[in-house]
Amino acid sequence: MDFDNYQIEARKTAIYPNKDKNFIYPTLGLVGESGEVAEKIKKVLRDNNGNFDYESKTAIKKELGDVLWYLANLCNELDFTLNEVAEENLEKLNNRLLRGKISGSGDDR
Repeated sequence: MDFDNYQIEARKTAIYPNKDKNFIYPTLGLVGESGEVAEKIKKVLRDNNGNFDYESKTAIKKELGDVLWYLANLCNELDFTLNEVAEENLEKLNNRLLRGKISGSGDDR
């Protein structure tokens, strides 16, 4: 599966208020699901000394899928494709790497 195909398929299951003009709903979902990923990783650190077993990895993978779904639908709301976002992000990071600016903070480095 590629990002474009995923984005099309994810849109078919997007059932939320004012779909096609509601960037707030998928933004809140993205933040919430990202928090669930962080929470599961925190519990692995706390309860299993940072050792990821099959069950914890499987649970995190499911949450990452939810993150991807909300990201895809936020991209839809803003008229972006996931491929476009991924390509531009890699271009930005590779440019920073070439200039020795991969470390640090801020988008304009």
